[in-house]
Amino acid sequence: MLIDTHSHIYSTDFIHDRDEIIQRAYSNDVRKIILPNIDRSSVKNLLDMVDTYPHICIPLMGLHPTSVNHDYQEELQVVEYWLKKRKFYGIGEIGIDLYWETSFLEEQTHAFRFQLNLAREYQLPVVIHVRDSFEQVYNVLLEEKDKNLTGVFHSFSGTVEQAQLVIDLGFKIGVNGIITFKKSGLDEIISKIDPSNLLLETDSPYLTPVPFRGKRNESSYLVHIAQ
Repeated sequence: MLIDTHSHIYSTDFIHDRDEIIQRAYSNDVRKIILPNIDRSSVKNLLDMVDTYPHICIPLMGLHPTSVNHDYQEELQVVEYWLKKRKFYGIGEIGIDLYWETSFLEEQTHAFRFQLNLAREYQLPVVIHVRDSFEQVYNVLLEEKDKNLTGVFHSFSGTVEQAQLVIDLGFKIGVNGIITFKKSGLDEIISKIDPSNLLLETDSPYLTPVPFRGKRNESSYLVHIAQ
């Protein structure tokens, strides 16, 4: 059995063929698909997906760093509301992203800390988004560290040394289609990490692995990442 630990198959990219997507995943032994939230605009689609396929789809609740802007406090209130309303299995996708936007670093950092505290309150693991922000994310986690705070660095693309820092914090390394890209060099890095520290993910519909690169990603492609 395979578990896709990070997928957005609830997005509108899959609106016309969700049944087929789920069936193809199941046919490729992907029996559980974990769905991190983005922001309030994605909650309905995510929960509809979970309610339709409760035996496969596992919901997380969180605010993605690229959705953090001037009204992020309202977004965090939505996260709090849903955590009180129904059961979720993790806090995510959270973190810091400085690739697209750097002007909201302070707000992103505050939202990250706030959601780490929610993870502690609800005793849930976290799914952390890190893009051009490893130092900032790592420093926050060092300050917030305790034995009850666990989770995964989603879509890892750092160095061996950074991977070891992540592992030393008690977190896992999320590996997706990037490992199949010839020029990424990620295969060499991951080969130096004990498999017990790795989690497989697709990040559908993004980061489609070879041999499907250039097409929409889906959970059934997890088998190629595993191979």
